Amino acid sequence: MSIGYVTIGAHDVEAALPFFHRVFGAMGYERGEPEGGWAFYGPPGSPCIGICKPHDGQAPRAGNGIMIAFKADSPDQVAAAHSAALAAGGADEGSPGYRPPEGTSFYGAYFRDPVGNKFCVYATS
Repeated sequence: MSIGYVTIGAHDVEAALPFFHRVFGAMGYERGEPEGGWAFYGPPGSPCIGICKPHDGQAPRAGNGIMIAFKADSPDQVAAAHSAALAAGGADEGSPGYRPPEGTSFYGAYFRDPVGNKFCVYATS
């Protein structure tokens, strides 16, 4: 299975962008050209993240039990993304570190964006 893109709902896309720009910038993702009120992050031709208002016109809601995980290149990149998330108004859900029961090869950090969506950034060795 291959994921083409993931969308993250925002009340106000422009107001949400400083948070996502800092987090994704810490991971080396660049913002693509805005399209139809959406903002995209990721390399051209690869799976990407879209920040947008929900299509149904309702308020965005964070899902309970739903999380998006981003694979980082290194533990340093995990820590940088986590730090960027907190500096941009996100909430800590788990500081960077190795996580059992996954063993010592899974290094991850968890946070929520200002809307409440949960994210993980991780690296494996």
